[in-house]
Amino acid sequence: MPSPFALQDNELIARAFDAAPYGLAALSPTGELLYANAWARARLPEGGFLSIWNSAGRDWFRSELPNLAASGMRTAELGSVDGSPWRVCMERWDGAAIVSIQPASGEDQGWRSAGSGPALALDLTQDQLRQAQKMDAIGKLTGGVAHDFNNLLQVISGNLQLLASDVTGNARAERRLANAMAGVTRGSKLAAQLLAFGRRQPLAPKVVNVGRFIRDMDELLRRALGEAIEIETVVAGGLWNTLVDPGNVENALLNLALNARDAMDGRGRLTIEAGNALLDSAYAAAHGDLRPGQYVMIAVTDTGGGIPPEIIDQVFEPFFTTKPEGRGTGLGLSMVYGFVKQSGGHVKIYSEPGEGTTVKIYLPRCVQSEDRLVDLDEEAVRGGDETILVVEDDDAVRETVVGMLGDLGYRVLKARDAESALSIVESGIAIDLLFTDVVMPGPLRSPELARKAMKRQPGIAVLFTSGYTENAIVHGGRLDEGVELLSKPYTKEQLARRVRHVLAARVPRPAAEIAPAPMAVPGAAPTPSVSLRVLVVEDDALIRMSICEMLESRGHIAFEAGDGNEALRVHAVEPIDILLADVGLPGMNGVDLAERLREAQPGLPVIYATGDHTANGVECDVQTRIIVKPYGVADLMEAIGRIAGR
Repeated sequence: MPSPFALQDNELIARAFDAAPYGLAALSPTGELLYANAWARARLPEGGFLSIWNSAGRDWFRSELPNLAASGMRTAELGSVDGSPWRVCMERWDGAAIVSIQPASGEDQGWRSAGSGPALALDLTQDQLRQAQKMDAIGKLTGGVAHDFNNLLQVISGNLQLLASDVTGNARAERRLANAMAGVTRGSKLAAQLLAFGRRQPLAPKVVNVGRFIRDMDELLRRALGEAIEIETVVAGGLWNTLVDPGNVENALLNLALNARDAMDGRGRLTIEAGNALLDSAYAAAHGDLRPGQYVMIAVTDTGGGIPPEIIDQVFEPFFTTKPEGRGTGLGLSMVYGFVKQSGGHVKIYSEPGEGTTVKIYLPRCVQSEDRLVDLDEEAVRGGDETILVVEDDDAVRETVVGMLGDLGYRVLKARDAESALSIVESGIAIDLLFTDVVMPGPLRSPELARKAMKRQPGIAVLFTSGYTENAIVHGGRLDEGVELLSKPYTKEQLARRVRHVLAARVPRPAAEIAPAPMAVPGAAPTPSVSLRVLVVEDDALIRMSICEMLESRGHIAFEAGDGNEALRVHAVEPIDILLADVGLPGMNGVDLAERLREAQPGLPVIYATGDHTANGVECDVQTRIIVKPYGVADLMEAIGRIAGR
């Protein structure tokens, strides 16, 4: 028999029930124990639930359990085997019987009276269960909808961006494309808010100092709220860190601020406070899904008209709004609620008509040191020449992604399922990045594909994408350690940045695979060399000097040239292993220079450094690579290692 507690939110339910100051158990019609909360588990003997009771108590359960009506409730005062009197309330729920147990005397070690009697205590428990079941149902519904909806948005978004280059210069067409992309963005935000309320969004938590985070948002908030809103920020000294998803904290604060602006009709004072808080066991017991302990508190207070008491309990429900029709979706506060709960926190709203509203967010304290936050959106948009395997079962999405990556200069392989992708990996084709949807058909799941790919080709990078993760790479509401996820729908710029980020952060290939090429000395047999002799041809002196410093910091020998003619003179007197040349050189360009040098030294490896990922139409092969400016030491060393190891 399935237990009524077998829900995706079972951790939330268990925490709520364990906080109850009375016994709670779920029994099958035969008396088998299906569930017991912490209060009951501490008192259960090894013989099972029925062994607690004297013969009269066991007989009562055996007679009532099989005949308990779906809507009926049974109460009794029963005796335990040691003679202690207990008050019992029992009601059927979803094929099982929920039993509430309290001492008849109202006294028990570690027990505090709820002050409501067993029947009302059971009502409270059932309310918590109904809420958890509702959340579970909404989570499943929104997750399924979001997956298909985001796939659809990805097809629309990708094709619009590919179309953009075809209508450049046509102002009317560009305006229509911009309007269409704005619609995609709104649809994506709606799906994200639904997932947030259902606690199905994949969180990527970092250790954050909320005080510093709030101060960094000051300019964003002032732009969003306007000059008529006075913003005051109060951050307590010695503020603790918290483990939380930074993007969701920003969205939550922005949603609360925009709600406050609307409540104040665009004019008033918004106060944001951050401080340390201790929520004790008494407070936690009154909020069943909360654990007592240390929290970081964020309070957002406005001077608006407040919320009437008859609707304040509804403000966190999805699609509930007090705003006029056409203003807002009613998902802002529900997103905040879902994100905070999924993060193990607590949210509380206080309001009085005419006096304003305060929303307090409590996030669990983290004792680890603050993480360095990297904003990928600030990175330059650039492509590359690496090989990417795209695994996507939706034909339209797959072709769109392949087109976007191709436009960025990458060599792209594609597969419609994980098994086909694994065949490509095992064929021996060198793959730099596996870009795979999380939800795939067939017996081989995407995480297993990634594991096997990394085993077959050490050093391969993996980037997942999905409109809904279905817990394949998300556990406890958080992305698994080391997992990179690009949520659908995404723009071409977001794809480009994330691909470069993942490629730059990947584990280097084993040294045997990227061993330096032998020094090319005319007339002499090649011999292994620890360092490489690189000819750097760049007309900008500062860039040239920086590149040479990068090379020398890694043990290579750099020779400098400011143009093609100078490079020819250096090559005539120095043995060169690799040519690293800008494409746009004065006089003789980098491509022509490479052809001249290869006439004297056939097979010379060439790396073109350029701001254009197409490098004037250069075709990459085993002896030719492109590295797109701006690049760092890791990008440069990776390009050298790959071309030198061929």
